[in-house]
Amino acid sequence: MSFRLITSFFCCFVEVLVCFRHLVCDTKDSYILNQKNHSMKINKAHAFWKGNLKDGNGRMQFEKSDTEFPFSFKSRFEDGVGANPEMLIGSAHAGCFSMAFSNILDGEGFDPKEVKAVASIKLDQVDGGFKIIESHLDVEAKIPDIDDDKFQELATKAKENCPVSQALSAIKITMDAKLKS
Repeated sequence: MSFRLITSFFCCFVEVLVCFRHLVCDTKDSYILNQKNHSMKINKAHAFWKGNLKDGNGRMQFEKSDTEFPFSFKSRFEDGVGANPEMLIGSAHAGCFSMAFSNILDGEGFDPKEVKAVASIKLDQVDGGFKIIESHLDVEAKIPDIDDDKFQELATKAKENCPVSQALSAIKITMDAKLKS
């Protein structure tokens, strides 16, 4: 997958998650909606598939986006070129975590300079079918004036409370977080 396609996807993904900016930390550091009585927008993604599973192909696209993500059996289950649903879930998880972590850090008085997250989504064969069984977050961040214990505490809070982590609560979610200087 080209860097341009990945960058384009990420820009579209950020548009999908822009509603997250309306979330704030209350005094107990849990997420609440602003008191402005703002209803969150509903985001849509489209998928089109043509043909059978093994030989067919399709494309996925976000509403209000010109970028399409082609996908196929090979891009999902082998090493073929193209996207797959697990990549989109991983992008959603990494993006949501990054935003939640930055928000939590800011709410605690820290100035996050950079948060980089990579989500690895594991699809496995279970009971004769396929199931997403794990999302692992690899996180690197530059945050001045924070010690590693506080960094780990707040990263864990973001991992447990970001909306995508909550949506993925039926699977195992793990994380390795590193503070960069």
